Amino acid sequence: MAMSYDEVLVKVKDVLTSSLAVDDDQVQPKAKLNVDLGAESIDYLDITFQLEKTFKIKIPQNELIPQNLFTDPRFVSNGIVTADGLAELHRLMPFADLSDFIKNPNINSFRDVFTVDTLVRYVMLKVNGNLDGVPPTSTGDGASGAAS
Repeated sequence: MAMSYDEVLVKVKDVLTSSLAVDDDQVQPKAKLNVDLGAESIDYLDITFQLEKTFKIKIPQNELIPQNLFTDPRFVSNGIVTADGLAELHRLMPFADLSDFIKNPNINSFRDVFTVDTLVRYVMLKVNGNLDGVPPTSTGDGASGAAS
C-alpha cells in the first residue's frame, strides 16, 4: 500500500532525530540536513542505514547522493556543475528540488540540496515507485522533477 507524504515524513523525522540528536521541532521539510540539523559526512551513512531499516528499502551507493558525477569533467568544470551536469542531476535525482542549486551550481553548495523534504521524496519514490501525492516545491517551477 502506498505511503502518503505525511506518513513518510513522520518516519523520516524519527530517523533524523535519532541519527542527528536533534529535537523533533527542528526537523521541518525545508530544514537543510547539514546547515540546519548539523549533519556531517559520517551522519549520512547512519541516516541511509536507518532509512533502509525503517522503510525496508535498499539504497544503493551513489543513488541518493550521486557523488561520482562530481568527478566527471563532462559534468563539472572548475568546481561548477555544467549544463550537462545539471541535466544529469535532474535525471538521477527526480526527487530533489534543484531550483536553488541551479542558480549557483557550485559543487560546494550541493549539500544544501539535501533537506528533510528531499529525503521524504526519495523514500516515497523508493516505496511507492512514484512521486504521486507529493506537495509541489515552493518555487512551483517543476525544478524538483516531481512529476513521475
